[in-house]
Amino acid sequence: MPMTDQIDDKRAWRNVWVLVAAQAFLGAQMPMIFTIGGLAGQSLASNACLATLPISLIVLGSMLSATPISAVMQKYGRRVGFLLGAAGGTAGAVVGAYGLYLGSFPIFLIGSFLTGIYMSAHGFYRFAAADTASDSFRPKAISYVMAGGLLSAIIGPQLVKATSDAFVIPFFGTYATIIVINLIGALLFFLIDIPTPAAPAADAPRGRTRWELITTPRIAVAVICAMVSYALMNLVMTSTPLAVVGCGYTQGNAADVVSGHVLAMFVPSFFTGHLIARFGVERIMALGLLILAAAGAVALQGVALENFFIALILLGLGWNFGFIGATTMLAGAHEPQERGRMQGLNDLLVFGGVTVASLASGGLMNCSGGSPVEGWSAVNMAMAPFLVLAGGALLWLMLQPRTRQI
Repeated sequence: MPMTDQIDDKRAWRNVWVLVAAQAFLGAQMPMIFTIGGLAGQSLASNACLATLPISLIVLGSMLSATPISAVMQKYGRRVGFLLGAAGGTAGAVVGAYGLYLGSFPIFLIGSFLTGIYMSAHGFYRFAAADTASDSFRPKAISYVMAGGLLSAIIGPQLVKATSDAFVIPFFGTYATIIVINLIGALLFFLIDIPTPAAPAADAPRGRTRWELITTPRIAVAVICAMVSYALMNLVMTSTPLAVVGCGYTQGNAADVVSGHVLAMFVPSFFTGHLIARFGVERIMALGLLILAAAGAVALQGVALENFFIALILLGLGWNFGFIGATTMLAGAHEPQERGRMQGLNDLLVFGGVTVASLASGGLMNCSGGSPVEGWSAVNMAMAPFLVLAGGALLWLMLQPRTRQI
């Protein structure tokens, strides 16, 4: 395991505050895009089944960017990788706004794909929080950075309400706002203080190969649980605005539901790290999977507005416990020289699963039944087999002796 007991956590705290600010400000663009992406896609696409394709392209861009961005960070440092992500977010918003202006679905999709570069870099905030932290502070550092999403959950949907109809072209003002967010937010990364990894000496240990890493039981289960937690959260959240509006509620109602969901994703982060330290990472991950199952159960009980709110709040809470737990497990299961290799592979696999989920979301929602109610039910029933997979993998790991997990 990485030896970090002697690390001075004063530097770690500085980096945590910078990353919290980035999560709050730059991260606001993600709930903004996830609130309007499907609605904008529905207005531009000739086939309703393709409504969520813009969100799928964001996730696909994130998946394909994960390994290159991780390699850039390993060679040039976190700052360069994060600036690259903000540049991708800017480019994606510019092209997306242009697509809306022209009424061109293909151009809008290109912008969505470029936005995935930001989403990928954003995913490394949690790993960067652990870089300079001691072993005891690591789960708390990860948790605090994730908690920065609390402000993004408030800022993002409110900006959607203020900007989506600010111009004659629907949603154009939202994308213009995202451009400004990226340009200003990028300045935060000049305050970060994470050393660039030293180039390995010729005789330095190279660490395990990607295959050896992913077949290590503890790493494999961490990746599976991260994939399932994130993919199922995305599957349901992507369809939520379509379901809310399709069931007769307003875009404002959809934004409020998404806001409640994103708050639930990040508010628990203030204490998730403490819960992990007290009860163990495996138990918190298991609790997260159970809460995700409860979210699906509530959603299947009806389409009253309170059902949407409760289901999406549970979905956010379950994601928080499952994903932060999996991140913590993974961060403690590889050596420093394996960091770039493993973290890039992890996010490639996680966002690969999320890409499939977001692609499936639109099809299940719009093309698996005769009404929005039937589509919403199909989306939530699709969660069950994957929760069984992740729960089974975690139970298997917990039954293994510690010496066989690594």
